[in-house]
Amino acid sequence: MADRKLISSGSPFEKVAGYSRAVVEGDFVYVSGTTGYDYSTMTMPDDAAAQTANALETIKDALSTAGATLNDVVRARYYVTDRAYVDAVFAVLGEYFADIRPAATMVICDLIKEEMKVEIEVTAKLK
Repeated sequence: MADRKLISSGSPFEKVAGYSRAVVEGDFVYVSGTTGYDYSTMTMPDDAAAQTANALETIKDALSTAGATLNDVVRARYYVTDRAYVDAVFAVLGEYFADIRPAATMVICDLIKEEMKVEIEVTAKLK
């Protein structure tokens, strides 16, 4: 465990549910599924695109703490609650990942809270 580094976003959910925003293990950073909360205000925008942007900003912060950036992301998984949100989510993902182009999967599914429309998890490789 000496090489393992746990990263917190300050979310109250991390302690309650027993997880870390990200874990650095060896050359990889594993970022947990991240929803669109603005953790500074603990608010969730209603819009799927805004939730996507918030999630990606939280992910960027976690990666930065780990010594990585979005450019280091090699794998991404996107969970969206309704097909109707896909185009809006894709537009934001394109702003962040168009030149990075990690291997990615999108799944349409339910999430744990009704207000959540998007959840994103990524894996990054440290240089």
